[in-house]
Amino acid sequence: MQTRFSEGQLADPLIADANRVLRKCVHCGFCLATCPTYVLLGDELDSPRGRIYLMKEMLETGGPPAAETVKHIDRCLSCLSCVSTCPSGVDYRRLVDQTRVHIESTFRRPWPDRWLRRFLGWVLVRPPALRIAMSAGALARRFPGLLPPRLAALARLSPGIARGPAPIVSAGRYPAEGERRMRVALMTGCVQSVTGTEIHEATARVLRRHGCEVVVAEGAGCCGALNLHLGDERAALRSAERSVRSWWREIQGDGLDAIAVDASGCGAAIKDYVHLFRNRPELREAASAVAERAVDASELLSRLGLKPGPARSTVVAYHDACSLRHGQQLTEPPRRLLAEAGFDVRSPSEGHLCCGSAGTYNMLQPTIASQLGARKAANLERVRPDVVAAGNLGCIVQIGAYTNIPVVHTVELLDWATGGPRPPAMSRAGRA
Repeated sequence: MQTRFSEGQLADPLIADANRVLRKCVHCGFCLATCPTYVLLGDELDSPRGRIYLMKEMLETGGPPAAETVKHIDRCLSCLSCVSTCPSGVDYRRLVDQTRVHIESTFRRPWPDRWLRRFLGWVLVRPPALRIAMSAGALARRFPGLLPPRLAALARLSPGIARGPAPIVSAGRYPAEGERRMRVALMTGCVQSVTGTEIHEATARVLRRHGCEVVVAEGAGCCGALNLHLGDERAALRSAERSVRSWWREIQGDGLDAIAVDASGCGAAIKDYVHLFRNRPELREAASAVAERAVDASELLSRLGLKPGPARSTVVAYHDACSLRHGQQLTEPPRRLLAEAGFDVRSPSEGHLCCGSAGTYNMLQPTIASQLGARKAANLERVRPDVVAAGNLGCIVQIGAYTNIPVVHTVELLDWATGGPRPPAMSRAGRA
């Protein structure tokens, strides 16, 4: 793609980086068939190729973008399916993240949009406030007709009255069972520390069972991904810095062999910390050490090797979370682990298409997200599974809203297969 940045603009490192990314795009169109919003809407401007053109114009012109440009960029899920497809190596992730930061710093949104985005960026990364908001959302679901559409969408996503924090999300050390093979930090995060603690509990159990001392570092929390995708890089850096400093203390202290992440969206963000902290030289070493140790739970369990458990005839439909498939390029380890654990693993059609969760997307773009969620659930149901497995809490909640089949985290099934309890969602559904 030809660009027309001035020499003065190219003196800005961010514009220079964007220019390098933009010039790699050759308009081949391979990305069109794998872009969820283009597949749904059929609008060129809702494809990666169209959005790249809009971003180029916006950055070349400078200043506030047009509302129409913002609309099409807001519709991007950041699923990165286009990155997996692109033969030219266009780093769309860098470009769209930079564009969103530019939009949030220059464009004035209508006040309902500003309020909702600020609310989400504040409440989702603060577990105590999130517990209150979730409980309020569960109550509000009883009166859906009284809520504006976006608030009704938020209420539908609330899983119920939130309880207090589970012990496993509290700072501490949990010894390995038997001989210690590794010392591993468990990333508890923000949203999942409130509404997905059963996932953390399963991860801790299965890691300890396989010889890992599990550490929950004091002060480690949000990875920063939610605010970064909202265009608020400063808030993202504040959250990420607290976690980096916490894990760095553990690395410098008794050491860490790995940082286990059981939320794939967080994993994709942490593995990219070297870029996020590119302008913070005082944290460069710590960020690099953290990024090098960050592994998805399935990666770590693949290294450890699963202890054999009882054979099961359970049929599992495996859903590829975009942040795992496209963001981290991990597709086989979770499937292989489930198969080794004795499950009948099946892959649905359109596995590359996003379910519509995408961080806060299903709250900000509920119409498109609901279409994608229903489409994903229908494809999963066609393989006639007993349970759906996914590697990201957002996907679990999103898909669960469109099917009666229980949806659980992959690590919950691996924990069950190696001596742990049956996943709670399967027990509630009465599945064997």
